[in-house]
Amino acid sequence: MMSADQPFARHDGAVGLLLLLVCVVATPWLTWYGLRALARARGAGSRVKALACCSALTWAAAFGLYAFGLLHLMMADDYTEGRACNAAVGKQLVGYDPSFIPLEFGCVSSDGHTVPVVIPSYVNPVLAVLVVCAVTLTVFAVVRSKEKFT
Repeated sequence: MMSADQPFARHDGAVGLLLLLVCVVATPWLTWYGLRALARARGAGSRVKALACCSALTWAAAFGLYAFGLLHLMMADDYTEGRACNAAVGKQLVGYDPSFIPLEFGCVSSDGHTVPVVIPSYVNPVLAVLVVCAVTLTVFAVVRSKEKFT
């Protein structure tokens, strides 16, 4: 939430670039790792390897989608954000409410409501589903690998 002394605060550019760098590195690396694990799991028939493969590919999709949302955010300038807020809130605009988790740029109206703009509306719900699936697959892979060795 924004502070009263900075009603038109924006996302921190350095943090955004760092997150974008992490996503740009993690997405292809996890995709490569997942596809490599898929090739090995197919030949070996190991369920643990298949779970690890699915986990890595799901994480890759999540990082890629987050990078997609970040790019929307980073490419929007003051004019674009102001125009989007004016279209969403109108003359009731009193400030911005930026957030990295969930990824959004919100326009705060005088009645206290926040309307998200700039980032496509499907990014956060799909990202939430991908993260829940990735965490679940990762936990299953770790539990199954520990069962295999005990």
